[in-house]
This record gives sequence, C-alpha cells and structure tokens, in this order.
Amino acid sequence: MKQVLVLGAGLVARPLVRYLLNEPEFQVTVATRTVSKAEQLIDGHPRGFAQALDVQDEAALRAAISPADIVISLVPWIHHMKVANLCVELGRNMVTTSYVKPEMQALDEAVREKGLLFLNEIGVDPGIDHMAAMSVINRVQAEGGAVTSFLSYCGGLPAHRDNNNPLGYKFSWSPVGVMLAAKNNGRYLRDGETVNVAPEQLFEHYWLLDVPGGGTFEAYVNRDALPYLDVYGIPDAKSMYRGTLRNIGHCESWNYFKKLGLLDQERNFDFRVMSPRQVMAALVDSNGDNLVEDIARYLDVPKHSVTIKKMQWLGLFDTTLLPLQEGSVFDMFAHILEHKLVYAEHEVDLLVQHHEFIAEYPGGTKKKITSTMVDTGIPDGDSSMARTVSLPAAIATKLILKGEIKLTGVHIPVLPDVYEPVLRELDTMDIRLIERETEL
Repeated sequence: MKQVLVLGAGLVARPLVRYLLNEPEFQVTVATRTVSKAEQLIDGHPRGFAQALDVQDEAALRAAISPADIVISLVPWIHHMKVANLCVELGRNMVTTSYVKPEMQALDEAVREKGLLFLNEIGVDPGIDHMAAMSVINRVQAEGGAVTSFLSYCGGLPAHRDNNNPLGYKFSWSPVGVMLAAKNNGRYLRDGETVNVAPEQLFEHYWLLDVPGGGTFEAYVNRDALPYLDVYGIPDAKSMYRGTLRNIGHCESWNYFKKLGLLDQERNFDFRVMSPRQVMAALVDSNGDNLVEDIARYLDVPKHSVTIKKMQWLGLFDTTLLPLQEGSVFDMFAHILEHKLVYAEHEVDLLVQHHEFIAEYPGGTKKKITSTMVDTGIPDGDSSMARTVSLPAAIATKLILKGEIKLTGVHIPVLPDVYEPVLRELDTMDIRLIERETEL
C-alpha cells in the first residue's frame, strides 16, 4: 500500500484527494491545521486519514512525512522549502503546484543523488500551460519548424452566467495570493525587444484579447516571461509573453485600488475602533464629510466613476466595524474581498487558457497555431479552478508512485515523460485544449 501525504486542505484540494482515494493501492493522509477540513475531504473513506498539523512545527512535520512515499504540498509556497528539505533528508518524493523558486532548484543535485523526484508547477498556471505549450512546440520542431512567437494567457473568473457583481470577479481561493500578485512587476519579449513593466504600471499595461469560445478579456503581464525561452527550448523566438486574463474594467479599478493604498501591508489601523470609511478617509487625508469627492480628487477621476461605484458596493464607505483586530490596510481589503466576492450556491467558475504560436517552416511556410481551453466548474460540485489545479498534480502523483514517471531531480512538466500521460488522462476528464491552425 503506497502512502500519500497531502499537506493542506484548501479550496483546490478536494478533487486531488478524491482522485487518489479512487486508487485501491493508495492510502491518503490529509494533514492540515484545522482537522475538520481534512475530515471533510476524506468523507469517511476507509483509506483516508485526517491529521491535525501545523507545518511550522518541524518535529510534527517530520513525523508526518516519515511514513509517506510521496508528499503533495498544497500549503502556501513560503512553507515549501521546509517540506522539501525534510523530503530530501527522509528520502521522499514531492509534488507541488507552485512556481520553482531558486532555493528549490538548488536542491536538484541532492534530489538526484537520492533518486527522488520533486515535481513542481504541476497545476493549471503553472502546469497545464507548460504541458500544452510543450505539446505544440515539440510537434512543430519534430516537423522541422521553429516557434518564433509564443503568447500565453490564463484566467480564473466567474462563469458568464454567474458574473453578477460589479467587479467581474469572484474568489475560488484565498484573495491574498491574488492581491500579492497585483504587486508584481512583469517582463516579456515583443518583436525582439524586452519590455519591462514596473509594479506601479502593471494594471496600466494591458490590452484586450478575444478568446475563441470564451469572450473578450483584459490581458496584463504575468511575472517574467523571458526565462521560458530556454525552459521551452525556443531561445531564438522574437516574442515571449505570459499574461493574466480578467473581465473588462478589472485593470482600471485595481490600478486605482493600488494608488489608494489598499494593498499596503505596512500601514496599520485598529479595526476595533476604525470603520472602513474612516480608514478610507485616512488614506486620502479626508475629514470624511465629503469622502467620495475627496477620493475622486485624490485619484483624479470623476466622482461618478465606475471605480468609486465599485468601492461603494464593496462596503469601503461603510461605518460598520469589521470583525478584525489591529492590522494592515491589506488585511482589511482582503477580508472585504473574501466576504463580498464569493460564489453563491449553484454558481460556477470559468477557467480560460489560451496560447498563440507563430511557427515557421523550411520553404517559407508560416502558421499561426492557437490552443484554447474554456472550462466551467461543475454545478454543486468542484470548481474549474480546483479541478484544473489539483487533478494534474493528482495524476502525476499516481504516475510517480506506479513507476510510470521515472525522472529524478527537481522538475517542472515540460518533458514528454510527464506531459504526455498527464494530458491524455486530463482529456478523459474533459479538461483539454482545442487547437486551431491558420496558414499565414
């Protein structure tokens, strides 16, 4: 019986846990701080076990990892290295859906020496995006061609039928990750020139994108795309871009949210005595009597602007105290978003992923290839975000434990040994990208 340890029982964990419990030779332990969440995921399954665990308790974490054959870390990325170091020491394989940080990559030699595999970035973005990209790129190269341009986009949104709030967004996971990403910078390659996007310009540097079968979205840069020239084996490409998709109006509003200081993690208030309205007044140095006008003046927008209407709808002008202690403006905004931008019963989400390739072949033939996934959640079931993040990790875990993936070292899913079987099985679950080709 293979022992699987899942660290974390968050919003994306359920499909992974249920998938692995369907394998009769696997026992699955879900370890998390709130054991009731783990028990809910296990749902009384005879080969499932729930365990209370604080990942910051190294002795307890070591004891949890020791009996496992493989560890799936779904805890926040800041804890991955503690898990990874223990997995090296104890000789355990590891799977995460998070980006590989330099300190994780630095473990590659030690992981290889132990004959282990640490497979990272095996979610949706990163994850399915890598696998879909390499599927096309390797095929083009096998045909003698070269990919000279690659643009990749991904977004998790409310399904069109349930896009019923003024922000055009709902959280299928903790808002903190989305808010932190809003503070990133970005870099990409366009027609041979490097474009750098500073954090304060992130939501000013966007364009509109039509996605076949999906709709029209705003696209803004997602982190640094340039390393993927080498990762994807297309170092001579003239364009390389990775972007995030959001509904129309998102970038303008979030740009103003940032300018107001709603993402500030340093400025603190006592929310036991300060209402959101008082905090907003403090941010723009207003006495509160004419708060809307003062905010409009601070942002240099009309007082009837849609962003101010969105702030009002969120409750940022309310005088009711929030159930918070002392904390940052960031904490206040995260609490408000988490409680306002939520999926109601029976509502579903939408996951859109879209890739555009330019492929050039000997003899002058030039093609545009697109690869598109438009996936919706299951009514009264798992969200699309949960399925597309966790099922690739679950499938890869099964393949590792059954010896069908034999790699060692620190990897992401860009090799055929990983992406071919994972994409094949995802296809059986109706998680797939539709390819289209046009000769240019």
